[in-house]
Amino acid sequence: MDIRGKTILVTGANRGLGRQFTQALLAAGAAKVYAGARDPGTVTQPGVHPVRLDVTDPKSIEAAAAQLTDVDVLINNAGISQPASLLEPADTGAVQAIFDVNVWGLLAVTQAFAPVLGRNGGGAVVNVLSVLSWMALPTSGAYSASKSAAWALTNGLRHELRGQGTRVVGVHPAFIDTDMTAGIDAPKSSPEHVVNEVLRALAEDREEVLVDEMGRGVKRSLSSDAPAYLAARV
Repeated sequence: MDIRGKTILVTGANRGLGRQFTQALLAAGAAKVYAGARDPGTVTQPGVHPVRLDVTDPKSIEAAAAQLTDVDVLINNAGISQPASLLEPADTGAVQAIFDVNVWGLLAVTQAFAPVLGRNGGGAVVNVLSVLSWMALPTSGAYSASKSAAWALTNGLRHELRGQGTRVVGVHPAFIDTDMTAGIDAPKSSPEHVVNEVLRALAEDREEVLVDEMGRGVKRSLSSDAPAYLAARV
């Protein structure tokens, strides 16, 4: 896919990876970039079109889909991570909040914009997943579970949207140097690198994007006798 001249919606676009997506897409020749955020006033990058979009609010999603009828590419970037134990009943609300954004939010936005993409020729849906779709770390159980579910949704949506010509792309980065990973001491990819890899994958019509060695290593391990998901081996 050539994104030049395309109209693109990025969710969670007011900071971090989402902000980088909007800037890189404009630089690459996108005709229009919508920057979705719960508070459009927090979208400050020049040249983009701020849009109120809360992926956990059905009315917000419905209003955005009714307004943005020219979208060719949807980038489901919105996501959250927070400490939450899978075993602690007091953390059930936090686990639910993670799933509300990372799973149900992704699905709801895709459901709303799939008809828009279909009317505009098919286009693409890009889902920002994680290497933790395939494994868990001691402190990432809830987040990993949400990203595993989002990966399964991505695979299912790929089948269901193929008939209308919509390509579905899954992106599996490890740690990205944003505020979400500020307290993590581990090698990190820059947002610029991740976005560039996604744009390259779109140009090459690839449906899976591995942006770093950790992701490639974990993916390779899935078919080994010592897969990463059993003991967080990389």
